[in-house]
Amino acid sequence: MSRYLFPLGAFALLVLLLSVGLGKDPRQVPSPLVGRVAPAFSVPELKAVGEQVSPADMRGRVWLLNVWASWCVSCREEHALLLELAKDVPIIGLNYKDQRVDARRWLEQAGDPYLRSAYDGDGRVGIEYGVYGVPETYLIDANGFVHYKQVGPMTRQVWEEKMRPLLKEMRK
Repeated sequence: MSRYLFPLGAFALLVLLLSVGLGKDPRQVPSPLVGRVAPAFSVPELKAVGEQVSPADMRGRVWLLNVWASWCVSCREEHALLLELAKDVPIIGLNYKDQRVDARRWLEQAGDPYLRSAYDGDGRVGIEYGVYGVPETYLIDANGFVHYKQVGPMTRQVWEEKMRPLLKEMRK
């Protein structure tokens, strides 16, 4: 009987750890980038052939980096809000693991909220930013520091309660 106690105890502990892990919201995973300088990159512009996009282009400005793809259903969900936010804050799009022609077509059809669109076809930049999946949005200050990371679609509630107050503070 005692030879079954150890495996039974180990199994119970495993079930406990699994239930705790499954109860957590993956959108609340803290980003190691918050409080640090956003990773540098220089990748091709999605629409303007021969041009490059880099965070250095945004030095001196508070901005959003929005990671998206034309195949992403949640990206379509947040798109109308991004079009609205683009009137107040510059947004750089990072088109992630997508086909260039599909991404261009999608922006033509849905509207383009992006000041510039970086093309990350192989996902290298996404890896540097710790992208879990699309969409993700980063709030970056004028010195290039990341202040907030939104995993999943941007919602009006997230904007009003979390990002907008930070944006106002950073613009002071």
